[in-house]
Amino acid sequence: MNNSEKLEKVEKIVASGLDRQGTAYVLQLTGIIGHPVENLSELRLYSDFLPRVDDFGCTESQRFLHFLWDALDKSPICLNAGFSIPFRRILAKKLFGKCGKNLIAEENVRFNFGQGIEVGDDVFLNRGVYLDSKGGIAIGNSSGLAENVQVFTHSHSESDHTRRTYRKVTIGNYVVVYTASIILSGVSIGDEAIVAAGSVVTGDVETSMMVGGRPAAPIRQRRREGCHGRDLNHLWLKDGLFQDE
Repeated sequence: MNNSEKLEKVEKIVASGLDRQGTAYVLQLTGIIGHPVENLSELRLYSDFLPRVDDFGCTESQRFLHFLWDALDKSPICLNAGFSIPFRRILAKKLFGKCGKNLIAEENVRFNFGQGIEVGDDVFLNRGVYLDSKGGIAIGNSSGLAENVQVFTHSHSESDHTRRTYRKVTIGNYVVVYTASIILSGVSIGDEAIVAAGSVVTGDVETSMMVGGRPAAPIRQRRREGCHGRDLNHLWLKDGLFQDE
């Protein structure tokens, strides 16, 4: 069975609503064997034990979707981008609160509640991105998060660790957040802004501004050379592959 045939089967199973049998079959399609169907009835994810689980809820189907997202990276087939990128896209359309067209998610992208994530069209999540989505994360069209970017949406009281504050992070359209940057809760990043590598963003970023540092501060306006929106050519892979829908 080739990639297209496997993906077609996965899409039909996911669209019909994942149950234990369907999940076990998808595992076989990805080359993960030795996981009996009966074991899936006892499946509990890390997010099942997080404080906001009662707020988000977690249906059996939602749990299986998240399980398959993470399980893919335990299989050699995750290295086959021609399969793994469309596979994650299929899951994200059901797993995320909102998922536009042409999502590209690389390996080891992690999050706690998919329902708290909203992404627009042509979003790119590179390897090792972590999305603490408990407070909500919205990423606009054609924005990219580079390797090992971390986004946090909650904080703890210093006097009582069980007191938590949740604040949504909003990332606008045509934004680039470069490698190993950290975005803290409540931050809003304006359209066409750039976050330099290794930055810690603690406050809002204005439209078209480049920021950098720890904590991040304005550096200069983005050098757009008269380009805006689509003219910025936010094509993430060679010749815009996977962005052709």
